[in-house]
Amino acid sequence: MKEDSRDSQAALLELHELEMRFGGITALRGLTYEVPANIIQAVIGPNGAGKTTLFHCISGLLRPTSGRIVFEGREIDGMLPNRITRRGISRTFQHVALFRSMTVLENVMLGRHPRTHRGFLSTGLRLPGMRSEERRIRKDAEEYLEFVGLSDARGLPAGSLPLGKQKILEIARALATEPSLVLLDEPAGGLNMKETEELGELIRRIRTRGVTVLLVEHDMNLVMEISDRILVLHYGQRLASGTPDEVKDHPAVIEAYLGGE
Repeated sequence: MKEDSRDSQAALLELHELEMRFGGITALRGLTYEVPANIIQAVIGPNGAGKTTLFHCISGLLRPTSGRIVFEGREIDGMLPNRITRRGISRTFQHVALFRSMTVLENVMLGRHPRTHRGFLSTGLRLPGMRSEERRIRKDAEEYLEFVGLSDARGLPAGSLPLGKQKILEIARALATEPSLVLLDEPAGGLNMKETEELGELIRRIRTRGVTVLLVEHDMNLVMEISDRILVLHYGQRLASGTPDEVKDHPAVIEAYLGGE
């Protein structure tokens, strides 16, 4: 993982009048927002607020009905997911999406695919260059496993890990694509208190390595503890944004989500 010297206040991701409609349902309504580089940016709101839809639009799984998404100065709305990944955006999913029968190491090796020149899992003749690249991929994957604390599990089937470790593995695979921006969709869902604390520490360490984190999460203790900025969505619109203290004390947020006193 490379260090990043970008200006921490520069806009890495820009959303301009983003709208996403599904028939008669509008999931995002003219959303405009900027995410600076090198921060932990949380997105909160109740179910149906548009959080995961926003992630799908940014990562290319959905094409916005209208509006623009600009990443590192270039419009990416409408790009295919694999191109967006190569541009520097990776993600995890609310429901873990691992290759359960493959080993922990192999799952992270797959994450290196966008940064390789050859299909390292291809069958048939292996030329010297292919074998050399596969060794580099394996070495890189082992470094990512060490970073997230899963080195000891490298040879186990991914599906044999407990849920908390599977979520960490999915983060390792996302980081293996060398992103500038990683989208974490409810990474604390189903975790116990100790696992959530460890997750928070990992997310902080990711930020220190020059990766901006965009986090959708329902665990408000985790959000308030680790986030630099918070965006509150309400029916697909921005209700409030700011630092954790600013959002916590925002009258509209208190009324809509925190129940006043």
